[in-house]
Amino acid sequence: MIETIATTPFEGQRPGTSGLRKKTPVFQTPGYLENFVQSIFDSLEGFEGATLVLGGDGRFFNREAIQVVLKMALANGFGKILVGRGGILSTPAASHLIRKFSAFGGVVLSASHNPGGPHGDFGIKYNSANGGPAPEKVTEAIFERTKAISRYRILQTADVDLDRTGSLRLGPGAVEIIDPVADYAQLMQQLFDFDRIAGLFKSGFRLRFDAMSAVTGPYAARIFQDLLGAPAGSVLNAKPLPDFGGHHPDPNLVHARHLYDLAMTADGPDLCAASDGDGDRNLIIGRGRFVTPSDSLAILAANAHLAPGYAGGLKGIARSMPTSRAADKVAEKLGVPLFETPTGWKFFGNLLDAGLATICGEESAGTGSDHVREKDGLWAILLWLNILAVRGESIDAIVTKHWADYGRNFYARYDYEEVEADGANALIKALRDGLPGLKGKHYGALRIDAADDFAYHDPVDGSDSTHQGIRIHFEDGGRIVYRLSGTGTAGATLRVYIERFEPDPARQHQDTATALGDLIGLSNEIAGIAKFTGRTAPSVIT
Repeated sequence: MIETIATTPFEGQRPGTSGLRKKTPVFQTPGYLENFVQSIFDSLEGFEGATLVLGGDGRFFNREAIQVVLKMALANGFGKILVGRGGILSTPAASHLIRKFSAFGGVVLSASHNPGGPHGDFGIKYNSANGGPAPEKVTEAIFERTKAISRYRILQTADVDLDRTGSLRLGPGAVEIIDPVADYAQLMQQLFDFDRIAGLFKSGFRLRFDAMSAVTGPYAARIFQDLLGAPAGSVLNAKPLPDFGGHHPDPNLVHARHLYDLAMTADGPDLCAASDGDGDRNLIIGRGRFVTPSDSLAILAANAHLAPGYAGGLKGIARSMPTSRAADKVAEKLGVPLFETPTGWKFFGNLLDAGLATICGEESAGTGSDHVREKDGLWAILLWLNILAVRGESIDAIVTKHWADYGRNFYARYDYEEVEADGANALIKALRDGLPGLKGKHYGALRIDAADDFAYHDPVDGSDSTHQGIRIHFEDGGRIVYRLSGTGTAGATLRVYIERFEPDPARQHQDTATALGDLIGLSNEIAGIAKFTGRTAPSVIT
């Protein structure tokens, strides 16, 4: 029986750069999840009888939320719900399923790299028919609906057994529980030379991949160990857990420090890697060499032709504005366009759909290509493995040669997490108001060449996005960028990005903090970070 239940709006249900994220107890508030889900469906048209893909990263409240979403989807007119067994679907796998089965769209339950558990974070987002995050016009329509919602529709029936694959009729439609890995693994086999990568492992190549007790565990075990022949034990923390085993599922040098320490030993693995909560980010560390996400994007783009799926070359490269300009040098050498977009994978979707770009990336450890419309952590690791197998060189050698050919972009990101929102907003406002007076200003030996508030004009749909981050450019080629992140659930996160280009190979191996020392100090002075936030040091440096 379909029941219509009266409700009233909740404040603050505005989706961020990748859906709505709040603390788990907020989502557990009666009616909170239902209101947002109904607002999604009320904002869509033409889905009667269509297919919806549904899954999540396995975090706390994932299973309960899936039961709610599938019952509401059927009550609102969807004809078929495709659900990953156990409620599991990585974000890139969900994107692939939407595209492969021509689904109307998908609902992904995840807070990505944010911690999980009863007091952790939870999230939900809607992906469109192209497999990518809903565009801003859709998320704005959803938000507007959340402010006026007065009822939601739900199917009153027993919960579905999420652990048994197969199809069942449920009310006016059907639910199909599918293997969450099979279709994605098949796609990877089409893109990469699995025989050659398997040969790499047979030669003694050693991998340590940490799934961080998150969604990529089943995918990594199937692909790396079962299909490619990596030795047992190559995949760590492979079972998804509701609290991620107490881990913080963000693959950076703080939360995956153990991998860095292992890779820096004389007998460390050839590749240490990790992915995040929902499988869309990656960490790459070779023996003795950490690869920054920005460098990884550039190196993958420069070498993508070594993998079968990209043998024909690239149509273009896209990067988010705060990402280092290392990829720009590659695009220039390849003779393909380089697109600089705001942060948020949804901005890459139009470029990919229009055939203007092939590989995209963000400094926050997200890279991907036109195979799906999300960033893809395992895809990036597999492309690295394909490159390593063909070139027969170590990661350190490949990185060093890349710098010698293209120059090195020294780069660091300073995160000030959970600062008071009022102070963070005041900091950005003060920077924005002071932009006209910055050009030509001297700070010691450094002179500001230009300063602006980044705005983006989409070359495909003609839309405009403003206030996407404060950029300060220096005459020596250095750059500082300030922006507020939309991925946190408490307070505000101020991100500061610092970059300097070094063309001289003799100077490319100095410590990053040394190479950027003057700009790091200046980043605090120009913005008044301590004054506005009360913080004298960042929470995380990457």
